[in-house]
Amino acid sequence: MAKNWAIAVGINHYSSLTPLNYAQRDAERIKQLLLSEVGFDQVFLFTNDSPEIPAKPTPICTQPTFGHLRQFLRRQFNRKILSEGDNLWFFFAGHGRREANRDYLMLCDSDPGDVCSTAIPVHYITEQLRSSGAGNVVLLLDACRNQGARGEGIGEEHRGVVTFYSCAPNQKAYEIEALQQGAFTYALIEALKIQGAGNCATVERLEQYLQRRVPELNRQYPQNQGRQTPYAIPEPTIDTPSPETRDSSFNQRT
Repeated sequence: MAKNWAIAVGINHYSSLTPLNYAQRDAERIKQLLLSEVGFDQVFLFTNDSPEIPAKPTPICTQPTFGHLRQFLRRQFNRKILSEGDNLWFFFAGHGRREANRDYLMLCDSDPGDVCSTAIPVHYITEQLRSSGAGNVVLLLDACRNQGARGEGIGEEHRGVVTFYSCAPNQKAYEIEALQQGAFTYALIEALKIQGAGNCATVERLEQYLQRRVPELNRQYPQNQGRQTPYAIPEPTIDTPSPETRDSSFNQRT
């Protein structure tokens, strides 16, 4: 039977960046959805106050610092523990940066003045996840979400995975106070819950739903004035599989 694993990271509190309000809640809701409705077996949660992950010889701390997340990815996935029929998803809600032509995810202790040394490159994450042997790797990146002057979107340098971005480069990804969530994650959860003929069962259909729904949500709330255009990069360009099979379905059990 196929294994269906995910990692969900949500960071509200940063030592050197503007805090976010709902990134942690987004990660918690993604974990709940994947376990209760999408059919995942295991979701590893990293937030500012998530519990330790049991592991030998020592438990893994899940406070989303540079060292903790990097250590977890190295210890858990830098070997073939999954197989071609397995699924491995990575969700991130927080700040992202584009530095020296490379995408970075900003952890709670990342230094915006020294991004290359204190943030995790997205290519490192994809390399570790692909090293696990999983045949289906999906990244869902709800970043950049910074409210300051810099609103750089992250790019698309990484290959060999299907990556959904919450916004285009040089755009911001907005939080919505009335919903107490990020606009992208709110729309993503909506999409993954759709059943029947109208479901978002392929990369194309999920991308189309997000591209329509996220701007629609932001237009409803006057504090969100900028454009936010989600998009997907499938590498290779095939339909993403469901947690049960590697056919054309993407989301929950049918």
